[in-house]
Amino acid sequence: MAKTNNKYISFVEDGIKYMECSACGSFVDNVGFEATAAMCYRCLTVRTINLWNPNEIVKPKLNRPKGWHWMKEFVDKEGTVFHKGKEISKLKGTLSPTKIKKTVKKKEKRKKSYEEKINILAKEYKEKQKLKKEHRHGINK
Repeated sequence: MAKTNNKYISFVEDGIKYMECSACGSFVDNVGFEATAAMCYRCLTVRTINLWNPNEIVKPKLNRPKGWHWMKEFVDKEGTVFHKGKEISKLKGTLSPTKIKKTVKKKEKRKKSYEEKINILAKEYKEKQKLKKEHRHGINK
């Protein structure tokens, strides 16, 4: 931040320094004796909340596979060597990059709806009845 020449009201009472808040003007207690400006907890909270935007939080994209930090030895494309997730700078560039195997995602079984289950059971029942009927006719002949 740029230094400003603003002087804020301050006073000492019973060995405790009080200073005017640089944003709202209320007094802040227990300020250091070398302090030139202070901000109260309310203004600080408002300022930090205004700076924070949950939509802007983006994790940096690392070109490393999942679980690379659990591998005994992992070498990334730049040649950096890691042993169980900890970088070993002495070995940088000495080993060839680790070959990454692509994982195949398993297809999830689609859950059948109640009606589909009933239709399947109904078909099975009809087939059993048909087999019974054929069996009875076969015995009588």
